[in-house]
Amino acid sequence: MTLPVPTDADLKALAEQVATAAQQRRLMLVTAESCTGGWIAKALTDLPGSSAWFDAGVVTYSYEAKEALLGVNPRTLERTGAVSEETALEMVSGALARFGAGMAVAVTGIAGPSGGTPEKPVGTVWIGWKRRGGYAHATLFQFDGDREAVRRQTVAAALNGVIKALTD
Repeated sequence: MTLPVPTDADLKALAEQVATAAQQRRLMLVTAESCTGGWIAKALTDLPGSSAWFDAGVVTYSYEAKEALLGVNPRTLERTGAVSEETALEMVSGALARFGAGMAVAVTGIAGPSGGTPEKPVGTVWIGWKRRGGYAHATLFQFDGDREAVRRQTVAAALNGVIKALTD
């Protein structure tokens, strides 16, 4: 079943929910993004006053950037590739370790239109979340549509996961 692609208004509403939840818990948030290219950070920092609860956003497309900026182990990337549960977990843990935030979200995937394989087709996205003091967890998504649709769905799923992590 194909879900509707989130609109700008949908993403803004999700970002507002994240803002409310983060402020209520007095937590700062950090993002580590690959396939979304900073779109999660943009959605969050489009909100006035976001500096009160948004700490940093890191965009890491290359293996080298994931290693240098987030501490992803080169062996993980060699063994499982950038689009994997292991990489998403290391990205989110690395982001949280490097910044003073209380909550992190990380995304890595194949937005297309090229780059997919039979094992990891276009639309394959891993999203990881972690709260300081807690365990990292990641979820695999398979989104439909063109590059923008995949990226919009990824941003929405990432923000929904942050809301869930902050309110559970």
